[in-house]
Amino acid sequence: MSTEALFQTHLVFGYVVWLLCFGAYGLPWLGSMDRIAAQRAIATLHSFRFFGLVFILPGVVGPDLPASFATFAAYGDFATGVLAMLALLTVKVRQLFWAFVVAFNIVGMVDLIVDYYQAIQADLPAHAGLLGAAYAIPILYVPLLMITHVTAFYFLLRPHRSASRAITENARAS
Repeated sequence: MSTEALFQTHLVFGYVVWLLCFGAYGLPWLGSMDRIAAQRAIATLHSFRFFGLVFILPGVVGPDLPASFATFAAYGDFATGVLAMLALLTVKVRQLFWAFVVAFNIVGMVDLIVDYYQAIQADLPAHAGLLGAAYAIPILYVPLLMITHVTAFYFLLRPHRSASRAITENARAS
């Protein structure tokens, strides 16, 4: 099997497994929470995106990893992580909290979409070995990040409901 086929297979299965797991456990758990708690849980996951800076760390990725991909991916992740941390730090100042929630989700989703585009432009799937130790990020971590961004937007756009109402509705659904 070619490097490109292996990478694409890994990526597809990364999404499949996370969608199965998230549908069974993550979404019901987040749906049982009030809006703020659910967004805080998502922001906590995304606050670890400072780790994306490894895309520009020599020795972790190959020296020939295209800079067009690596630089944007690294700093896009870092910016998203900082915005998510700011959301967590401002939870008691509701207007700031919601502004940071929207910001980290917009920046984070744009980052992932542009990263996919840059990876395709650089033919990264055919040269996935250049990711080195960072190979696990797009395969295991990115699918979960994309799924949680979509979930965060869903929770932002759906009608508000109280936590007790959510628990009652989830109990009826079970």
